[in-house]
Amino acid sequence: MNTLMIYGAAGYTGGMAAEHAASAGLNLVLAGREKDRTTLASMAVSLSASIRLFSLDNPDAVATGLDGIRVLLNAAGPFANTAEPLMSAAIRAGTHYLDFSAELDTYREALALDARARAAGVMLLPGSGGSVAMLGSLAGHAVARVRDPRKISIALHVAGAMSRGSATSASQTIVTETLHLVDGELVTRSPDELRDFDFGSGPQSSFPVTLPDLVTIHHATGVSDIETFVHVSAGAFPTGDVKDLPAGPSFEEREASRYHADVEITDADGTVVRSRLDTVNGYTFTAMAAAEAAQRVLAGEVRCGFQTPAGLFGNDFAETIADTRIIDL
Repeated sequence: MNTLMIYGAAGYTGGMAAEHAASAGLNLVLAGREKDRTTLASMAVSLSASIRLFSLDNPDAVATGLDGIRVLLNAAGPFANTAEPLMSAAIRAGTHYLDFSAELDTYREALALDARARAAGVMLLPGSGGSVAMLGSLAGHAVARVRDPRKISIALHVAGAMSRGSATSASQTIVTETLHLVDGELVTRSPDELRDFDFGSGPQSSFPVTLPDLVTIHHATGVSDIETFVHVSAGAFPTGDVKDLPAGPSFEEREASRYHADVEITDADGTVVRSRLDTVNGYTFTAMAAAEAAQRVLAGEVRCGFQTPAGLFGNDFAETIADTRIIDL
């Protein structure tokens, strides 16, 4: 049972996560649909892994596919299509579930399954990589700097090109409402309420966006007023037909495009503190963080039910990935 399965390992980020997991010496199963057979078979040889093939249409087949698996990392987006069937099957199979979804509904589904997961002794850890791991660590670190935090304003600077999978997920799971958290409730706000954040090179205009961090940061910190923003560098959003995009940015492109984040915490007495995160490219971070999270869960770092990376592993989790650092301003 000390085995990690990566479902969607044939994809761009899933493949990188598989490489990191194999390098860490994990007992690895690469999984996906029948159409991924050739790619997965080739990967399995190079990574000394085994493969399993199953679709997500039949709950019994998915549960059978998870037989003997201790930890499942779902790398198959759009997560709107894959998260709920894999989480439900994981609960049924007694398998801990991880993913790196950036889709709010994944987290709503995980929260809805929280009681079932706890009863089954299963952990649901969506967001084990990506913005949720980055911003959760940054927010938790900054919140600890004040006595009575009342509001969190946090922004992510996205740099470099999107992968084909990310662009496909974005096109299929666009949130029509721009939301923020007010008194613990998700409330609609105007998408035109821009504000500046400094990611290290001066103020940058950022736009409000509905990120799952509205849920995960609230869950980890208890702060009830949270707003999330994004600043996107030129060229990050693809143009043209998504299917014509490359699988993802090259190593050189990732090396040239680091990610940054900025957070502002307002205390009850009006004190405002800021902290900044500087890290590697988002795809590099996500693959490394997801593999690291899976390794920790296999080693026994587990709490049943819905969890967040910062809440489970601590606010310094992001800083254990590559050369990530958090700077207090």
